[in-house]
Amino acid sequence: MFGERLKQARNAAGLSLRGLAELADISAMAISKYENNKSTPSSGVLLALAEALGVRVEYFFRTAKIELKEVEYRKHARLGKKVLNQIEGDVIEQIERYLELEEYLPVSPIEHFKLPDELPHQVESYDDIERLASIVRDSWGLGSNPIPDLIDTLEEKGIKVFQSQALHGEKFDGLAAHVNGTPVIVVGRDWPGDRQRFTLAHELGHLMLKDRLCNGLDEEAAANRFAGAFLVPFSEVIKELGHNRNWLEPAELCVLKHAYGLSMQGWLYRAKDVGVLNKSAYQKLWGLFNARNWRKVEPGEPYKAESPKLFLQLVFHACAEELISESKAAELLRMSIAKLRKIRNAGSCVQSTAN
Repeated sequence: MFGERLKQARNAAGLSLRGLAELADISAMAISKYENNKSTPSSGVLLALAEALGVRVEYFFRTAKIELKEVEYRKHARLGKKVLNQIEGDVIEQIERYLELEEYLPVSPIEHFKLPDELPHQVESYDDIERLASIVRDSWGLGSNPIPDLIDTLEEKGIKVFQSQALHGEKFDGLAAHVNGTPVIVVGRDWPGDRQRFTLAHELGHLMLKDRLCNGLDEEAAANRFAGAFLVPFSEVIKELGHNRNWLEPAELCVLKHAYGLSMQGWLYRAKDVGVLNKSAYQKLWGLFNARNWRKVEPGEPYKAESPKLFLQLVFHACAEELISESKAAELLRMSIAKLRKIRNAGSCVQSTAN
């Protein structure tokens, strides 16, 4: 068991055997023997491995066995195996801590994920997705207003959201999977908020549209349409833009981006999808974005990134109710007991993360 844990932690850190050996000042051959359970490290070696991998020693002795099922990577073809292993290792380690925490709670405060009963059995066109997105919003009591914190909304509905520093650059658009029947979505911690939100809504679209699309409809295009419609319903597009436009001011799109958490480019797509912009007007605006390199970096301040809060809240709740010790709370939050006590004594907030 120790060997599996060590290898998982090494994958999560994105380290080769040689890389870990250099950091921990231990031979690569010795680490290989540990990973294959052919040798047992001393307490001193354990401490060196834990420090090099950024984990507590207790990590190596967790008994939980987590398996990601129905894993879907976006743009995974451009990523190497080492990066994919790092992402999965990172995510599994976070989920393990989450599930371990739930074992200490007498009643799970998290709603079990459930598809709305009103969803149609078949989606025959992309335009039908507009109605489906509205059904989800109505079922969740969201109305048509902007969603201020999408991660919080998804967590309330039983979808576990995690962030990973391994998800970076333009080569990766997120990960979706299931653990023990619970949907899991992973986004980059350092992504701009509008990119996080679109990825979350896109993956939610896959959950809602699964086995409902008629032949001829592309699943990725359908999930994109759902994401836009979920973040900015049809009625809101018309309210903000009107029924027919020949041009949209970039400054106008920037304001709407910060009001709804949908990128400026996302608003262009929404305007085209619902018929506010005709093909010619859309292409002119898209040409402007290309010419000014706004497709990669949009003008103005980036939309603020979101972060999961539920795990952090539950750890401190369990600590307050003495369901877990300070030592266990520190282990779950991957911080020292001294830092945990400083936060508790000062009553200050800590950056919310399950990482």
